[in-house]
Amino acid sequence: MPELPEVETTLRGIRPHLLGRRIARMIVRDPRLRLPIPPDLAPRLTGQAILGLQRRAKYILIQVEDGSLILHLGMSGSLRVVPAETPPLKHDHVDLALSDGRALRFHDPRRFGLLIWTPDPPTLATTRHALLRDLGPEPLEDGFDGDHLYRHSRKRQVAVKSFIMDGGVVVGVGNIYASESLYLAGIHPSRPCHRVGLERYRRLAQTIRTVLDASIVQGGTTLRDFVQEDGNPGYFARWLRVYGRTGEPCPGCGAPLRQVRITQRSSFYCPRCQH
Repeated sequence: MPELPEVETTLRGIRPHLLGRRIARMIVRDPRLRLPIPPDLAPRLTGQAILGLQRRAKYILIQVEDGSLILHLGMSGSLRVVPAETPPLKHDHVDLALSDGRALRFHDPRRFGLLIWTPDPPTLATTRHALLRDLGPEPLEDGFDGDHLYRHSRKRQVAVKSFIMDGGVVVGVGNIYASESLYLAGIHPSRPCHRVGLERYRRLAQTIRTVLDASIVQGGTTLRDFVQEDGNPGYFARWLRVYGRTGEPCPGCGAPLRQVRITQRSSFYCPRCQH
């Protein structure tokens, strides 16, 4: 599944191609996504200028003159900017044909993605729309730090890995990035979140930022179906320290790395370095 760094990389890739262009037309080849694309969306968008693009968690918001498109890549979705006449592939479900002869093309083999409309601009949609209003802070922005994690963990007893993957606590810390961040912070993934102290949460918040920043620079992890907007895979996976490396030596101490299941997700850790 594309995670926050993959979505951020995609956004940065498509933004310069879309800003200031007008939508010549919207082509819907298959409206059957997670929620059906409403039939009145294509005529609503025709002729509208693209005023801005933002990200909230894993959602991309495309602002036009009368509102915003809210787009989610789902499990296997991707976006590419292509010449409008490029023949579509089997799972190229939607095109936003642009005024310059190109098109933003949405590809989604599993159709778990989302493309819906709100009359609000992104600044209002993020606080009013049901999909966005209850999300936690962005991990790369000022509203997120170790004090925030500490405050929200005091009355909870879930594993710290599950805690930092909760989108109501902080958005965008997926399974891979949670394992990597906890390793760098020296915190065992199964440790109850209320038993992690303030200073350790401050370190964890910083490692989350570090891991996500590094992944964005590298274009995201190489996941099964994810490609960037230029069609290339991400390359952060080669830098993973613990994720997917069960039995390999810990980069820090040499002990064999271990794997444990936490809320049905595989978690990877060092039994010596993390406690």
